[in-house]
Parts: sequence; structure tokens; C-alpha cells
Amino acid sequence: MPETLYDALIVGSGASGMFAAQELTAQGLQVVQLEAGPEIGVGDFNPSSVRRQSDINLWQRAKAFVGGQGIQARAAFFDARQRHLFVNDRQLPYTTPADAPFVWIRSRQAGGRTHVFGRVLLRWTDDDFKSHSRTGRGVDWPIGYDDLVPYYEEVERELALYGEKDDVPTLPDSIYGHRAEMTAAERTFKSDVENTWPERRVVTWRYIGPEPSRVLRPLREAIASRRLDIRYNSIVSKILTNEHGTRATGVEVIDRITRQKTRVHARSVILCASPIESIRLMLNSASPQHPDGLGNSSGTLGRYFVDQLPCVVAGRYSKAKGWGSADKAPADPFYGPSGGIYIPRYIAPDGSSAGSDFAFQGSIGRYDTPADADARFSFFGYGAMDAVRDNRITLDSGRRDAWGIPVPHIRCKIGPHDRQTLKDQILAIVETIEGAGGKIDYVGSPLGLEEKGRGAYPDADPISRMIFRRMFPRTMVMGAAIHEAGGARMGSEAKTSVLNAWNQSWDLPNLLVTDASAFAGSGVSGTTLTIMAMTVRACRHLAAELRGNAL
Repeated sequence: MPETLYDALIVGSGASGMFAAQELTAQGLQVVQLEAGPEIGVGDFNPSSVRRQSDINLWQRAKAFVGGQGIQARAAFFDARQRHLFVNDRQLPYTTPADAPFVWIRSRQAGGRTHVFGRVLLRWTDDDFKSHSRTGRGVDWPIGYDDLVPYYEEVERELALYGEKDDVPTLPDSIYGHRAEMTAAERTFKSDVENTWPERRVVTWRYIGPEPSRVLRPLREAIASRRLDIRYNSIVSKILTNEHGTRATGVEVIDRITRQKTRVHARSVILCASPIESIRLMLNSASPQHPDGLGNSSGTLGRYFVDQLPCVVAGRYSKAKGWGSADKAPADPFYGPSGGIYIPRYIAPDGSSAGSDFAFQGSIGRYDTPADADARFSFFGYGAMDAVRDNRITLDSGRRDAWGIPVPHIRCKIGPHDRQTLKDQILAIVETIEGAGGKIDYVGSPLGLEEKGRGAYPDADPISRMIFRRMFPRTMVMGAAIHEAGGARMGSEAKTSVLNAWNQSWDLPNLLVTDASAFAGSGVSGTTLTIMAMTVRACRHLAAELRGNAL
């Protein structure tokens, strides 16, 4: 039988891949989606499999380390119930410079990392998209906030977000399907902060509720269209091109189980594999026509790689006691309650950001605490990282993964300006918390760990606390924010970027990249909602070009 020629081939089924599948099938195209990991479903989310042991969760992390997940076990939210939702680091190694460690947290299964992220979905603004125009640093994206608004709205309606109208100019409201609420402790904290610092706002998370089927709606709709062929355990190793290297024609695939190689062909290829994987794939697809990597005529493929600058702070809030859940979503026995608060960029008198290149996500009074004890809090900070040319993804030709593919070498090193941003970020959250009545136990970042008051995890056993202190410098490094981006950035000129404003390769216009590797900067809020909106926009444009034979 003749081989099928699909209209579109999607690599990956996570946040970008599922929206690519939904959009392209809705446009009437015949689509194949290649997922490197297995299909999973309700049976893979057994709430009684293992219980979290403690805040540090030391012994479950140690067991994962022995089992080959030494990197994945460093994720802040890791516990043994979710081990199967993270990769095995022995099978999928990577390298870094000795002076620039990077924690790469990743998943390979249907739905990708949508099974392990915090479910918080936030819009970006032109403080992110037009960074150079506003601050003189970085570069401006070829698109702005107004270009993405209609697609943000489509995605938000599709996912029926939980949220609350806040009217914060540095964090635009989303379209909400349900109302989110704060705990009593969070409401008190919000009042204290906003009365003391009018430029600082405290808002609820904007997040998605649990999905009983464990398949998010976009992918369910794509499957229901009968125009989607999903192939699991399909590791894409190379992108194929025509003899002139001007068009992508398909991909080479390695079966995860049998190691057998096959080829799949399509009129267009969309990379949704996550930044490091998509860049790795393009670099590994070098050819005589593209000697430095596919689509790399600008020499920028892999360069300007970023993550957000991480910091963490935890302690007690003396103005509230005990704990409780304010999550209005249906109960999820596997993940437990969700929800929390968010402190976006500070607001200047003109409504722009007040020079704060950071934001904070956290919660107060949602941790199991005795009814007469002070409520517990934790915050995670995200700062804007400079996109510099020397921070990049390359291939380490001396090492290969379990399927014989060269592993990525990740350089993501903080510079002098990043260090100052981190210092300002830490000072800001400490000032905010302590000024509102909080008592900090510890604050940490890639700059180090500082213990205050009762110290880190004061209720844990001494051995766990000692190991936490020793492991912290290896855990709170770049990558800990899990918001990596860049490396195949979009731009206005082919000589300085990899992709155009529609996420198309300048060199091969039927090759698209719609995960966060297309980002031109790091931003300070979660990347997921912007990835989804950008994917819908790009794939709708691609479908129109395919129908019009423009490609």
C-alpha cells in the first residue's frame, strides 16, 4: 500500500502539541502526531499508590535517585506517585558546563508536562513582548500582546479557567469559566500588602481544574475529529527535507520499544517537543544544505536560551492559624487541592511595570498545620533572565542517549545583570512578606541559601534537614523554574532569528516551531498559556497557507 502523506506532522503532545492537533484537525487537515512516550490514562493516576512522606520528601527522592531519576527528583513538587510521569535520566542524559549546572525537568508521555505542571495559566504583556522598547534590554518580539489577545481568549474559553477579575495592568485578566478564591490567610495578606504598597497587587491564581479523563479537552477534540493519527512510543530523531533543503518532507522515527527506524512524511512539520528537545532535533537534522543545523542560516539556532531566575521563600504567617483549601474545582484525589496567590510585576503610575523584572507565585494557609499553629506559606519567585548569545543548546557528540541520539549540552549561565535581578527579587519578596507580618524560615536561590528564624523545615528530622542543606546548591540552580525558553527565537529579520512572526522557519517555511523555543525572551510569568495561544495562531496561519497552496 502507498505510504500516507499527511497534511501536517506534529512532534510532541504536550501544551503546544495538543493545541496544534486541535487547530489543524478543526481546519480539516489530516494530521499525524508523534509522541516519544506511551499512551496513559485514568489507570496511571492511582491516588493510593504512594503517599507523600514529608515536606522534604527525602526518602522518596532518594529512591527515585537510585532508580535513575536523580535529576527529576530535584523538582520542587516531586513525589513518588508521579515518578512514572518523569523521564529516566540514565536513558536520557545531558551535559552542562562545570560552572553552570542546569536542572532539566521533563516528561515523555501523552500530554507531556501538562500532567506535572502547577496548572497556572497567565497572560504575558508587552513588558515581556517589547522588552527592548521598554527597558533597552533584550530584543522585541515581532508580535505583541494585541496580536495574541484573541488566541489567549480562545484557549481560556477552551480550558474554562478558574480566576477572578482583578484589573491589574501588569497582569491582564483572562476569560474565566469559574471563580477562584483565596484562603482567609491570603485575604488578610492581600489587604496588608496592598494597603502598605499600592503598587503591589495580590491576586488569585488563574488555573485549570482537574481533568477526570486525564486527557485535556483540546486533545480529546482532535481525537474525536477522526482526522488525527496518534503514534505513541515514537521518538523523532531527524527532520527530513527535499533535495534542495528548502522544504521539510517528514521525519525519521525510532520506535521506543523495538528501536526500529521508520519514516513518516507530511506536507508540513510542527515541532512541539519542548525547547531543548526541539532545538536538539533541528541540530541533529544537519545536512549538506544545512551544515550547522536545520534552519540555522542565521547562526542563532540554539542561542539566546533562557529560563526564569528562581528563588524560593517559606515560613509562617502569624496573622492566621491552621489551614484549609479555597479550591473551588472538583476534588482530585491524585493531585489534591490547587489554588493560591500571585504577586505580578509592580505597577507604575502610568500602568506599566515599575521596574520590577520579577513576579511571585505562592500560597498561605493551604499546608496541613495544627489548628492553633501559625499558617504556613511558601512563594516561588520568577525573574527575567537576560537572553545572551553564549547561553545556548548544542549537541554533545561524545554522548548518546539510550536510542543512539546525541545528547544536548545546555549552557544557561547567569550573568551580572541576572545576579542583580535575583538580589532585587529576593529583597522585594522578603520586604513584602515581613512587612505584612510573615516570619521567614528560609530564602534561597542560585545565589545561595539563607536560613532565618527557625531555619529550613524546622519540623523535619535533623538528618533530613542536613541533607536538604547539602542538596540545595545542586537543586536551586537554573532550570528549577521549569520555564525554559528560547534557542529558536522568532524575529523580524532572517539574519538575526530562526523563525518569522508566524513561527515558521525562515529557511524552510513549512517547518514550524511553536513551543517555548520560539520565545525571544524569558518573561516573568508562566510560559504555558502563551505557548498555547501562540500555537493556535501559528497553526491557523499554516492551515490557510496549506489550503491556498502557498507552501
